[in-house]
Amino acid sequence: MFEKIKEWKQKYENWGIQHPSMKEWIETFVFVFVMVILIRYFICEIRWIPSASMKPTLVEGDRIVVERVTRFYKKPQRGDILVFYPPFVKLNKSPLGILARRTGIGCNDIAFIKRVVGLPGEKIEIKQLPDGKNVVFINDKPLEENYIMDPYESIPCSDTMYCGPMIVPEGKYFMMGDNRGNSEDSRFWGFLPEYRIVGRAVFLFWPLNRIKTVK
Repeated sequence: MFEKIKEWKQKYENWGIQHPSMKEWIETFVFVFVMVILIRYFICEIRWIPSASMKPTLVEGDRIVVERVTRFYKKPQRGDILVFYPPFVKLNKSPLGILARRTGIGCNDIAFIKRVVGLPGEKIEIKQLPDGKNVVFINDKPLEENYIMDPYESIPCSDTMYCGPMIVPEGKYFMMGDNRGNSEDSRFWGFLPEYRIVGRAVFLFWPLNRIKTVK
């Protein structure tokens, strides 16, 4: 067996090919690892849709690209679809937990995806009109939402829900799913702090028959 190894080593040397050393392997691994962290933190990452809360815009099993560039110079706008860690989720702040979030490897922190409906400083209220249609009012004016699944299907507001009227605090956002009848959103847990935003969904790349920009 050792003779065979020597024979192959001699062939590699004759062809001008050298075996990478352990140091070279480690350097390559570290470089790739660091690049993954930098790309995910500063540029973009891949996410998949686990629930029906964003139908019809996004459905279960969709794979999307989440960009993280614009957050460095631009505030979220109404209509943006954001991936975020909801305020009731306790993030793992240990070094391993932070590393898992940066790389996406072994990360167990629960992330949501919803649409920005209310911006900081705005008055927001959710009402059901006499005809049964559910409408969001921003500063006492009805919000045009042609992206929702069905304006007549929504979880009825109760005293324990955030349906307003209320003012969105500075540095926070009111988030809602496009499928208003099946979405655990700001109506249940309140306002989203800006620092918990991961990024903005921009492109759906899988399945192939649903490729499109996300908006």
